Amino acid sequence: MNAHTHEHQDYGFVIGLFAGTFVGAGLMMWLAPRTASEVRQRTTDSARNLGKRASEQYQQASTRVGETVDDLTRRGQVVRDDVAEAVARGAHEVERYATAAKSDRVTEARQYAAADRSASKPQSV
Repeated sequence: MNAHTHEHQDYGFVIGLFAGTFVGAGLMMWLAPRTASEVRQRTTDSARNLGKRASEQYQQASTRVGETVDDLTRRGQVVRDDVAEAVARGAHEVERYATAAKSDRVTEARQYAAADRSASKPQSV
């Protein structure tokens, strides 16, 4: 709930900032001893400068976000590669274990068969 209240305070500040700007600009035009065309020109120049600064800030933020996304992507790929390598090692280990177990069974079967053959042969006296 505290974060929600903080959000509304931020919007209130921004709205107050814009309202103060417009009221101040209106009072300046009304009370300024200069001609209206000078005031309009200065206001236009100020608005352009503000627009340029906002655009530059946007570009900088966009660049930082892009760099962060690229960094996270690289880190994710490294993790993915590490996991794939671990899975491949595990699969290879399982394959070796299964092959060894199969070989042991074949060897055991041959031993049992040999034992059966020798048991079924009549023994010479």
